[in-house]
Amino acid sequence: MGLTSKNTLVVAVLAAMVLFAGTVWLWPRLARRGWRSVSGRVGLLLAVQLSLFASVGLLVNQSFGFYASWADLFGRETDQGVVVDHTSGDRSGAPLRVTEIGSVPGRVGFRPSSVGQVQQVDIVGRSTHIASPAYVYLPPEYFQERYRARSFPAAVVLTGYPGTARALVDKLHYPRTAQELVKDGRMRPMILVMLRPTVAPPRDTECVDIPGGPQTESFFAEDLPRAVAEHYRVAKGPRSWGIIGDSTGGYCALKLAMHHPGVYAAGAGLSPYYKAPTDPTTGDLFQGARALRDRANLWWCLKHLPAPATSLLVSSSKVGESNYKDTLKFIARVKAKGTTQISSIILESGGHNFNTWRREIPATLEWISGRLSDR
Repeated sequence: MGLTSKNTLVVAVLAAMVLFAGTVWLWPRLARRGWRSVSGRVGLLLAVQLSLFASVGLLVNQSFGFYASWADLFGRETDQGVVVDHTSGDRSGAPLRVTEIGSVPGRVGFRPSSVGQVQQVDIVGRSTHIASPAYVYLPPEYFQERYRARSFPAAVVLTGYPGTARALVDKLHYPRTAQELVKDGRMRPMILVMLRPTVAPPRDTECVDIPGGPQTESFFAEDLPRAVAEHYRVAKGPRSWGIIGDSTGGYCALKLAMHHPGVYAAGAGLSPYYKAPTDPTTGDLFQGARALRDRANLWWCLKHLPAPATSLLVSSSKVGESNYKDTLKFIARVKAKGTTQISSIILESGGHNFNTWRREIPATLEWISGRLSDR
């Protein structure tokens, strides 16, 4: 009966229906005066409203993936965080370990050469000692005989905060969309590495190297690409990797592409913001270090640092997104620098939610595929 379980949703809906029917049935008996009848009516109405609220809340959470578990909902997330010394627990010393193999949701068939494969993995950073679960999508071509000696470009795909990595597979449909685009000739086969930017839950590290804390930026810029490349047939060229994210993941994608153009040849931010926030979920990210705070501010980077040789994509909506004006300003400032390539997806309307991002993901995958190489 987990938070995202369909059984939990069914039980909540059935409870709401039973309470509603019971209220209709018992209302005539409670239509008298007196504190007992009044208390009964109030109690039944509250119970019906709470059950309806719970049902709607569970449905919304399953659709948008805000919380992964009851512990996540109540702020008691105990998922993997920072590992101090992992070597003693892993005899092979391998930074990537496959824990589960599954098919692509929505695809009919079992042969990987026909439908591809989604592997659940644990990744441990050799330099940062950060451990994070992830999902790796391998396209059907990865398993086909004619491609057996071929390497593939790869893209890291990040959720927002708090987000769940599985939502990238089940709710945002990245693997299924990628397959459809390849079939239609709109993108080349690509490996997708899907995970949360929250590598030390429940803290929101904003992909920052925190003094005395998780070195999140180094994990994504160094450890993650290295671990994946050692385990899978990822192309070795300088334009082999891209990065995509939504919301917090969008900010991380832009920042990583701008800070590490030698690693990420392209970065796409869907509904991103452009400066790391400071709030109760982040804590003190910079420990008073102004240089670190400035570096995490993309506005400051555009003004004071040389333009990176990378490609950026940003998205927003004219109605429904709070970042619309900032996004137009960001596009103008990147264009003024000259070296960095900038593209955008601007919708007429769309909120900060999964439905909006699902409308943007096909064009985003097509865009990033055109900027990566399999050599």
